[in-house]
Amino acid sequence: MESPPPFIKTIEWEMMNKKKFFPLSMLSSFSVRCALFPLTVIKTQLQVQFKNDVYNGMIDCACKIYKSEGVKGLYRGFWISSFQIVSGVFYISTYEGVRHLLRQRGYGSSTKAIVAGGAASLVGQTIIVPFDVISQHMMVLGMNAHGLRHGQIINPLGINTELRKTELAIQIAKEIYRKDGIVGYYRGYTASLLAYVPNSALWWAFYHFYQDELIKILPANTSHLFIQCVAGATGGFTTTIITNPLDIIRARLQVQRLDSFARAAVELWIEEKFHMFFKGLSARLVQSAAFSFSIILGYETIKRISVNDQYKHLIKW
Repeated sequence: MESPPPFIKTIEWEMMNKKKFFPLSMLSSFSVRCALFPLTVIKTQLQVQFKNDVYNGMIDCACKIYKSEGVKGLYRGFWISSFQIVSGVFYISTYEGVRHLLRQRGYGSSTKAIVAGGAASLVGQTIIVPFDVISQHMMVLGMNAHGLRHGQIINPLGINTELRKTELAIQIAKEIYRKDGIVGYYRGYTASLLAYVPNSALWWAFYHFYQDELIKILPANTSHLFIQCVAGATGGFTTTIITNPLDIIRARLQVQRLDSFARAAVELWIEEKFHMFFKGLSARLVQSAAFSFSIILGYETIKRISVNDQYKHLIKW
Protein backbone atom coordinates (compact mmCIF):
# COMPACT_ATOMS: atom_id res chain seq x y z
CA MET A 1 0.00 0.00 0.00
CA GLU A 2 1.40 3.39 -1.01
CA SER A 3 2.17 5.68 1.95
CA PRO A 4 0.55 9.15 1.96
CA PRO A 5 2.75 12.01 0.72
CA PRO A 6 4.66 13.94 3.40
CA PHE A 7 3.27 17.26 4.57
CA ILE A 8 4.11 19.98 7.08
CA LYS A 9 2.02 19.30 10.18
CA THR A 10 2.80 22.66 11.82
CA ILE A 11 3.66 25.73 9.76
CA GLU A 12 6.51 27.37 11.65
CA TRP A 13 7.13 31.10 12.15
CA GLU A 14 10.06 31.35 9.72
CA MET A 15 8.01 29.71 6.92
CA MET A 16 5.56 32.62 6.63
CA ASN A 17 5.39 36.02 4.96
CA LYS A 18 4.68 38.28 7.95
CA LYS A 19 3.38 41.13 5.75
CA LYS A 20 0.50 38.86 4.76
CA PHE A 21 0.10 37.14 8.10
CA PHE A 22 -0.38 40.08 10.51
CA PRO A 23 -3.13 42.07 8.72
CA LEU A 24 -5.06 38.92 7.81
CA SER A 25 -4.69 37.64 11.38
CA MET A 26 -6.12 40.88 12.82
CA LEU A 27 -9.05 40.79 10.37
CA SER A 28 -9.81 37.17 11.25
CA SER A 29 -9.59 37.84 14.99
CA PHE A 30 -11.95 40.83 14.76
CA SER A 31 -14.48 38.86 12.71
CA VAL A 32 -14.53 35.96 15.19
CA ARG A 33 -14.84 38.24 18.23
CA CYS A 34 -17.63 40.21 16.57
CA ALA A 35 -19.60 37.05 15.83
CA LEU A 36 -19.11 35.41 19.22
CA PHE A 37 -18.98 38.40 21.61
CA PRO A 38 -22.55 37.83 22.94
CA LEU A 39 -21.29 34.60 24.52
CA THR A 40 -18.76 36.64 26.52
CA VAL A 41 -21.50 38.96 27.82
CA ILE A 42 -23.70 35.99 28.77
CA LYS A 43 -20.82 34.21 30.49
CA THR A 44 -19.89 37.31 32.52
CA GLN A 45 -23.45 37.98 33.70
CA LEU A 46 -23.87 34.34 34.73
CA GLN A 47 -20.60 34.50 36.70
CA VAL A 48 -21.43 37.58 38.77
CA GLN A 49 -25.02 36.68 39.72
CA PHE A 50 -25.79 35.14 43.12
CA LYS A 51 -26.44 31.42 42.58
CA ASN A 52 -29.22 31.29 39.93
CA ASP A 53 -31.27 34.23 41.19
CA VAL A 54 -31.32 36.09 37.86
CA TYR A 55 -30.74 33.52 35.12
CA ASN A 56 -31.34 29.78 34.96
CA GLY A 57 -28.67 29.13 32.39
CA MET A 58 -27.16 30.37 29.17
CA ILE A 59 -30.31 30.34 27.00
CA ASP A 60 -32.42 32.00 29.72
CA CYS A 61 -29.74 34.68 30.11
CA ALA A 62 -29.58 35.36 26.37
CA CYS A 63 -33.37 35.59 26.08
CA LYS A 64 -33.72 37.97 29.04
CA ILE A 65 -30.92 40.26 27.85
CA TYR A 66 -32.43 40.36 24.35
CA LYS A 67 -35.95 40.98 25.70
CA SER A 68 -34.87 43.89 27.90
CA GLU A 69 -32.20 45.52 25.72
CA GLY A 70 -32.33 44.00 22.25
CA VAL A 71 -29.26 43.02 20.25
CA LYS A 72 -27.23 45.92 21.66
CA GLY A 73 -27.49 44.37 25.12
CA LEU A 74 -25.56 41.35 23.84
CA TYR A 75 -22.77 43.65 22.64
CA ARG A 76 -22.21 45.63 25.84
CA GLY A 77 -18.57 46.72 26.00
CA PHE A 78 -17.77 45.35 22.54
CA TRP A 79 -15.75 48.27 21.21
CA ILE A 80 -13.62 48.47 24.33
CA SER A 81 -13.12 44.70 24.28
CA SER A 82 -12.16 44.81 20.60
CA PHE A 83 -8.81 46.30 21.64
CA GLN A 84 -7.97 42.65 22.29
CA ILE A 85 -7.09 42.55 18.60
CA VAL A 86 -3.98 44.62 19.42
CA SER A 87 -3.03 42.38 22.32
CA GLY A 88 -3.71 39.43 20.02
CA VAL A 89 -0.90 40.53 17.70
CA PHE A 90 1.51 40.59 20.64
CA TYR A 91 0.08 37.30 21.89
CA ILE A 92 0.63 35.36 18.68
CA SER A 93 4.02 37.00 18.03
CA THR A 94 5.17 35.97 21.51
CA TYR A 95 3.77 32.45 21.11
CA GLU A 96 5.42 31.86 17.75
CA GLY A 97 8.66 33.59 18.78
CA VAL A 98 9.10 31.60 22.02
CA ARG A 99 8.11 28.40 20.23
CA HIS A 100 10.74 29.11 17.56
CA LEU A 101 13.46 29.68 20.20
CA LEU A 102 12.55 26.47 22.04
CA ARG A 103 12.51 24.49 18.79
CA GLN A 104 16.04 25.69 18.04
CA ARG A 105 17.10 24.35 21.43
CA GLY A 106 15.59 20.96 20.76
CA TYR A 107 12.61 21.00 23.14
CA GLY A 108 9.67 18.65 22.51
CA SER A 109 6.20 19.58 21.24
CA SER A 110 4.49 19.62 24.66
CA THR A 111 7.17 21.78 26.29
CA LYS A 112 7.09 24.25 23.40
CA ALA A 113 3.30 24.51 23.56
CA ILE A 114 3.08 24.96 27.35
CA VAL A 115 5.93 27.46 27.73
CA ALA A 116 5.08 29.49 24.61
CA GLY A 117 1.35 29.49 25.43
CA GLY A 118 1.98 30.70 28.98
CA ALA A 119 4.44 33.40 27.87
CA ALA A 120 2.04 34.63 25.17
CA SER A 121 -0.79 34.95 27.69
CA LEU A 122 1.44 36.87 30.13
CA VAL A 123 2.24 39.45 27.44
CA GLY A 124 -1.34 39.59 26.12
CA GLN A 125 -2.94 40.03 29.55
CA THR A 126 -0.52 42.79 30.53
CA ILE A 127 -1.77 44.77 27.53
CA ILE A 128 -5.47 43.93 27.62
CA VAL A 129 -6.42 43.88 31.34
CA PRO A 130 -7.24 47.65 31.54
CA PHE A 131 -9.62 47.33 28.57
CA ASP A 132 -11.01 44.11 30.03
CA VAL A 133 -11.80 45.84 33.34
CA ILE A 134 -13.71 48.65 31.59
CA SER A 135 -15.47 46.23 29.25
CA GLN A 136 -16.65 43.98 32.09
CA HIS A 137 -18.04 46.96 34.01
CA MET A 138 -20.06 47.84 30.90
CA MET A 139 -21.30 44.24 30.53
CA VAL A 140 -22.88 44.08 34.01
CA LEU A 141 -23.64 47.75 34.74
CA GLY A 142 -27.23 48.09 35.95
CA MET A 143 -27.74 44.33 36.25
CA ASN A 144 -29.99 43.33 39.17
CA ALA A 145 -28.06 40.56 40.89
CA HIS A 146 -31.04 39.43 43.08
CA GLY A 147 -29.29 38.32 46.22
CA LEU A 148 -25.82 39.56 45.48
CA ARG A 149 -25.25 42.29 48.05
CA HIS A 150 -28.96 42.11 49.02
CA GLY A 151 -30.30 42.31 45.49
CA GLN A 152 -28.84 45.70 44.67
CA ILE A 153 -28.23 46.93 41.15
CA ILE A 154 -24.62 46.34 40.12
CA ASN A 155 -23.05 49.78 39.83
CA PRO A 156 -19.97 49.86 42.09
CA LEU A 157 -18.62 53.06 40.51
CA GLY A 158 -21.87 55.05 40.80
CA ILE A 159 -22.07 55.63 37.03
CA ASN A 160 -24.98 57.36 35.29
CA THR A 161 -26.37 54.44 33.28
CA GLU A 162 -28.30 56.75 30.91
CA LEU A 163 -25.09 57.86 29.16
CA ARG A 164 -24.35 56.80 25.60
CA LYS A 165 -21.98 53.85 25.21
CA THR A 166 -18.90 55.92 24.29
CA GLU A 167 -19.56 58.37 27.14
CA LEU A 168 -20.19 55.42 29.46
CA ALA A 169 -16.80 53.87 28.70
CA ILE A 170 -15.03 57.21 29.26
CA GLN A 171 -16.91 57.79 32.53
CA ILE A 172 -16.05 54.30 33.79
CA ALA A 173 -12.39 54.88 32.96
CA LYS A 174 -12.44 58.25 34.78
CA GLU A 175 -14.14 56.81 37.88
CA ILE A 176 -11.69 53.92 38.08
CA TYR A 177 -8.79 56.37 37.91
CA ARG A 178 -10.40 58.71 40.46
CA LYS A 179 -10.97 55.91 42.97
CA ASP A 180 -7.86 53.80 42.46
CA GLY A 181 -5.43 55.60 40.17
CA ILE A 182 -3.53 53.64 37.51
CA VAL A 183 -3.62 50.54 39.73
CA GLY A 184 -7.41 50.41 39.28
CA TYR A 185 -7.02 49.52 35.63
CA TYR A 186 -5.10 46.43 36.71
CA ARG A 187 -7.64 45.30 39.31
CA GLY A 188 -7.74 41.53 39.09
CA TYR A 189 -4.48 41.44 37.09
CA THR A 190 -3.02 38.67 39.26
CA ALA A 191 -6.29 36.75 39.02
CA SER A 192 -6.24 37.25 35.22
CA LEU A 193 -2.75 35.79 35.07
CA LEU A 194 -3.75 32.91 37.34
CA ALA A 195 -6.76 32.22 35.12
CA TYR A 196 -5.40 32.86 31.64
CA VAL A 197 -1.73 31.86 31.75
CA PRO A 198 -2.52 28.23 32.72
CA ASN A 199 -5.52 28.32 30.36
CA SER A 200 -3.36 29.38 27.42
CA ALA A 201 -0.53 26.97 28.26
CA LEU A 202 -2.92 24.04 28.64
CA TRP A 203 -4.95 24.95 25.56
CA TRP A 204 -1.94 24.92 23.23
CA ALA A 205 -0.68 21.69 24.82
CA PHE A 206 -4.07 19.99 24.40
CA TYR A 207 -4.41 21.41 20.88
CA HIS A 208 -1.18 19.77 19.70
CA PHE A 209 -1.92 16.59 21.68
CA TYR A 210 -5.40 16.13 20.18
CA GLN A 211 -4.09 17.01 16.73
CA ASP A 212 -1.44 14.28 16.93
CA GLU A 213 -3.95 11.72 18.20
CA LEU A 214 -6.56 12.57 15.56
CA ILE A 215 -3.97 12.22 12.78
CA LYS A 216 -3.26 8.69 14.05
CA ILE A 217 -6.87 7.51 14.15
CA LEU A 218 -8.48 9.29 11.18
CA PRO A 219 -8.07 8.25 7.53
CA ALA A 220 -5.02 9.69 5.76
CA ASN A 221 -7.19 11.64 3.32
CA THR A 222 -8.96 13.59 6.12
CA SER A 223 -8.58 17.35 5.80
CA HIS A 224 -5.71 18.49 8.03
CA LEU A 225 -7.41 21.85 8.59
CA PHE A 226 -10.53 20.03 9.81
CA ILE A 227 -8.41 17.96 12.21
CA GLN A 228 -6.82 21.15 13.57
CA CYS A 229 -10.22 22.83 14.09
CA VAL A 230 -11.59 19.81 15.95
CA ALA A 231 -8.38 19.63 18.03
CA GLY A 232 -8.73 23.33 18.89
CA ALA A 233 -12.37 22.99 19.96
CA THR A 234 -11.65 19.85 22.01
CA GLY A 235 -8.64 21.50 23.61
CA GLY A 236 -10.76 24.53 24.53
CA PHE A 237 -13.45 22.28 25.99
CA THR A 238 -10.94 20.39 28.15
CA THR A 239 -9.11 23.49 29.36
CA THR A 240 -12.34 25.29 30.28
CA ILE A 241 -13.47 22.48 32.58
CA ILE A 242 -10.12 22.58 34.40
CA THR A 243 -9.86 26.37 34.82
CA ASN A 244 -13.51 27.47 35.32
CA PRO A 245 -13.30 28.53 39.03
CA LEU A 246 -10.26 30.73 38.31
CA ASP A 247 -12.16 32.61 35.60
CA ILE A 248 -15.14 33.26 37.92
CA ILE A 249 -12.82 34.67 40.62
CA ARG A 250 -11.14 36.90 38.00
CA ALA A 251 -14.49 38.28 36.79
CA ARG A 252 -15.69 39.00 40.34
CA LEU A 253 -12.46 40.72 41.33
CA GLN A 254 -12.68 43.06 38.37
CA VAL A 255 -16.40 43.86 38.60
CA GLN A 256 -17.20 43.74 42.33
CA ARG A 257 -14.04 45.57 43.41
CA LEU A 258 -13.01 42.95 45.97
CA ASP A 259 -9.58 43.57 47.46
CA SER A 260 -7.88 40.19 47.09
CA PHE A 261 -7.90 36.91 45.21
CA ALA A 262 -8.25 35.01 48.50
CA ARG A 263 -11.32 37.03 49.57
CA ALA A 264 -12.99 36.51 46.20
CA ALA A 265 -12.30 32.77 46.41
CA VAL A 266 -13.66 32.51 49.97
CA GLU A 267 -16.82 34.50 49.14
CA LEU A 268 -17.41 32.37 46.06
CA TRP A 269 -17.05 29.20 48.14
CA ILE A 270 -19.46 30.52 50.82
CA GLU A 271 -22.06 31.41 48.19
CA GLU A 272 -21.74 28.44 45.87
CA LYS A 273 -19.86 25.58 47.60
CA PHE A 274 -19.05 22.90 44.99
CA HIS A 275 -21.34 24.63 42.48
CA MET A 276 -18.47 27.10 41.98
CA PHE A 277 -16.83 24.53 39.71
CA PHE A 278 -19.84 24.59 37.38
CA LYS A 279 -21.08 28.20 37.67
CA GLY A 280 -21.40 29.68 34.17
CA LEU A 281 -19.69 26.55 32.84
CA SER A 282 -22.20 25.87 30.06
CA ALA A 283 -21.70 29.35 28.62
CA ARG A 284 -17.92 29.06 28.96
CA LEU A 285 -17.88 25.64 27.28
CA VAL A 286 -19.93 26.86 24.34
CA GLN A 287 -17.89 30.07 24.14
CA SER A 288 -14.55 28.26 24.42
CA ALA A 289 -15.38 25.54 21.89
CA ALA A 290 -16.82 28.06 19.42
CA PHE A 291 -13.92 30.51 19.87
CA SER A 292 -11.31 27.76 19.66
CA PHE A 293 -12.81 26.22 16.51
CA SER A 294 -13.22 29.62 14.82
CA ILE A 295 -9.86 31.04 15.87
CA ILE A 296 -8.01 27.93 14.69
CA LEU A 297 -9.96 27.91 11.42
CA GLY A 298 -8.89 31.51 10.78
CA TYR A 299 -5.38 31.16 12.21
CA GLU A 300 -4.39 28.00 10.37
CA THR A 301 -6.03 29.17 7.12
CA ILE A 302 -4.11 32.44 7.25
CA LYS A 303 -0.87 30.58 7.99
CA ARG A 304 -1.46 28.51 4.83
CA ILE A 305 -2.18 31.64 2.77
CA SER A 306 0.90 33.39 4.20
CA VAL A 307 3.34 30.49 3.78
CA ASN A 308 6.36 31.18 1.59
CA ASP A 309 6.38 29.72 -1.92
CA GLN A 310 9.06 27.09 -1.25
CA TYR A 311 6.81 25.35 1.28
CA LYS A 312 3.48 25.50 -0.54
CA HIS A 313 3.84 22.05 -2.12
CA LEU A 314 4.16 20.58 1.40
CA ILE A 315 0.97 22.16 2.74
CA LYS A 316 -2.08 19.96 3.22
CA TRP A 317 -5.51 21.54 3.46
